[in-house]
This record gives sequence, structure tokens and C-alpha cells, in this order.
Amino acid sequence: MMICLSVFLLLVLYQCSEWLAAHDLVIGILIVICILAVSSVVLFPTILILVFFIEGVRVIRHEGIKPTNLLSMLFSVLLCIYLVLFPVIGNLGKNTFGTMLYKIISFIAVYILLLLAVYSLSAVLNLFHLKKKRNADYIIVLGAGIIGSRVTPLLAARIEKGMELLCYNPNAVLIMSGGQGSGEDIPESKAMADYAIDKGVSAEKVILEQKSVSTEENLRFSRELIKKQNPQIIVVTTAYHMLRALILAKRQGIKCVGFGAKTKWYFTLNAFIREFVGYLSLTWKKHIIVIGINVCIVIAVYGFK
Repeated sequence: MMICLSVFLLLVLYQCSEWLAAHDLVIGILIVICILAVSSVVLFPTILILVFFIEGVRVIRHEGIKPTNLLSMLFSVLLCIYLVLFPVIGNLGKNTFGTMLYKIISFIAVYILLLLAVYSLSAVLNLFHLKKKRNADYIIVLGAGIIGSRVTPLLAARIEKGMELLCYNPNAVLIMSGGQGSGEDIPESKAMADYAIDKGVSAEKVILEQKSVSTEENLRFSRELIKKQNPQIIVVTTAYHMLRALILAKRQGIKCVGFGAKTKWYFTLNAFIREFVGYLSLTWKKHIIVIGINVCIVIAVYGFK
């Protein structure tokens, strides 16, 4: 976007040069905007790499070392390799095979980064709501694991968000969705319901869905508990998880809006990368087709030289 803005401003300066010659203030403003845009293009990757690396270290310090906690740091390292080291290696490729390999890997990297950018924008847009009053009939709160019989801070934030929305939609019913997993003394939904009732929610306003062990099952089994025709449904989960939950809901034909609960920033970045990987696992076939077609084009172009 910043690159396009820079090019647009340069074209404006060129096309309107005669008119702008008489308006020094306008020229100054356009030049400042152009400089800011170019600076953003240069600085953004550096800032992105540093932020993900630093927050990746914080995740490991707070949550321990395990594969899912290394995603933020791994992303920053791979991005650094692609932007700094990989162009140098690519320039060393004097033969056809080296050039071809460089083009293929570069295309895959750019394609995935563009997907990530679009996914990020979509995720942010789906978190914005002008109003919380939706005349909702059901508010589905997705489970997130418990410790024994106690809800975690992350799950508590989801329940609190569901309770907040219940205040704006008093005719709605809370569906607490979550089965019993390994190391859990009771089903997640039971712990979630107990938490909400302790906070003042009427037991009559709570329905338990106790069979699910994944987000897809959360939505499917919760939908089975809904008896009303054409219901107004709100889905509540953590902000970084919202977009993938909405994609899964759409695949099941569930018409709903999503509200995201907040969590710690360092945890959000790492978890968001995990969610993006989850999105790729849902849509990998069409992306493989796109990548495969372009790889064939590159091989055709460089393979016959």
C-alpha cells in the first residue's frame, strides 16, 4: 500500500507540476507524505522482525519452550533470512538452475506473505463492530481448555465477553461450548457455566455443549442445540482466533457475527501465526494449485534457456 501511495504521489507531482509550481505549501505536503510512505516501506520490515522476535522471546519466558511457542520467533528469523540473506544468495546464482530455484522460492515467500497480509487485514476488520446490541438469540462462547476444574485467564476473558454481550442482548442465551480434554477434571463447558453463574448470570440463561474437542466441533455441536429457525447468533472467542472461527462457521452454514476477547499482546502475536497456519491447513488445496501453476511457468521459462 505504501509503495502504491509513493508511486501515486510521484505521478501527481509530475502530472500537476505546472499548477504545483505556484503552490509551494502543497508541494511541501506532498513531498512529506511521499517521504513518510517511502520510510514506512523501508522501516516496516525491520520493525516487524524486531517485534516478532522480542515477543517470541517473551512467549518462551512466560509459557516455556515448546513448538507452538516458537512460531513468532521462527517467523521473524525466516523473514530476516528472506529479506536480508536470500537476495544475496539469489544474486550469486549464475546458472539457470540457481536462478530458477531463486524465482520459485521467492514467489512462494511473497505469496505466503501476501496471504498473511490479507488474512491480518480481514481478521482486524472482523473485530470492529459499531454496536453490541444485535437482538441475538444465542451467544456461543468457545472453550479454550481448563486447569483441573478452573478456567484459565484466556478462557475467562471469553466468558466475560459473552456476559458483556448478554447485557446488550438480554433475550439471548449463552451456549458454553467445550468437552472434557486430557488433564481436565470436568468438561470445559461446565467450568465455564460455573464461572458465569458465580458472576451473577442466571442458570436459566446458560446451555452446556459438552461433546466438542475442537473449534469445528464447538460450532457444529452448538448449532445442534439451537432449535429456533433463522436465529441471530453471536460467536465469542479470543480476538486472534476469531477469523478462523468465522471461516469454520461459514463452512457449516452458520450465519453469525464474531466478537473477540482480548488477551496479552505477546501471546496474541504467536497465537496469530498459529491461526494463520491453521487457515492454510483449511485452504491448502487452492494455494497449492496457484503455487504449482506459477512454478510450472518459471520452470518453462528458465528450463528451456
